[in-house]
Amino acid sequence: MVHRTRILLALLSFVTAGCGSHYATPGRGANLQELAADAPRAVEQGDPSIVAAMGTQPLAKFPTGIAAVRIQASGYKSETAEGFGTGRYSIVTTRDIEGPADMGRLAKLPMVSGVGPINRLLLPTHLESDRELREAAARMHADVLLVYTLDTTFLVEDKVAPLTVVTLGLSPNQQAKVVCTASALLMDTRNGYLYGVAEATDRQDQLASAWTSGAAVDQARRRTEGKAFAKLVGELEKTWAGVVQTYAPGAG
Repeated sequence: MVHRTRILLALLSFVTAGCGSHYATPGRGANLQELAADAPRAVEQGDPSIVAAMGTQPLAKFPTGIAAVRIQASGYKSETAEGFGTGRYSIVTTRDIEGPADMGRLAKLPMVSGVGPINRLLLPTHLESDRELREAAARMHADVLLVYTLDTTFLVEDKVAPLTVVTLGLSPNQQAKVVCTASALLMDTRNGYLYGVAEATDRQDQLASAWTSGAAVDQARRRTEGKAFAKLVGELEKTWAGVVQTYAPGAG
């Protein structure tokens, strides 16, 4: 049993090119903390002149348009999408996990005039900060920028380390897990003011013996990511309700 476990761990440590018994997992999510680290936040009390000098005031006008963009780690690639751009992150313009109904829920948010995806034609090829995204949103005349990312890991049994390669045909008594955390930021297009954040996680468990092909593994990945995104939309609805109450004209 110990010998078999060592063989399994060895197989999970590398990708065998062209081998049908392995599934290379997609890249990781982008680090939204880096984008949010320098974003100004509200100052509840303080000298108005100092607050103004710090440039922390939200500038969006309501109703507002929202420019939406999915970002992933640099070099991201999955079976259904590939990241564009180099630098600290890449963008994914293929909507492989965002369901039409979920995007429709975002478009129906109160005080939102429309939601549009950022096209790669609006972006440079080198991406380093939120500035490139905000400039693209400005070209779309959207006052608010929605940035989201998906971080998906594949686990087998009680191994805590995320797998970069899934070895297919695992023992039928092993439990396979796909865990996806979807995270999002709502930012002011003009100055990067951070209106709010949202996060949601979905988990899918099954016997590893069901992962008999790369297609089966990828279906599990897309199913988990799709559910995580749907949950994220629900959290964004709650966050946006607070944004409207605080910043929209006449909100009480």
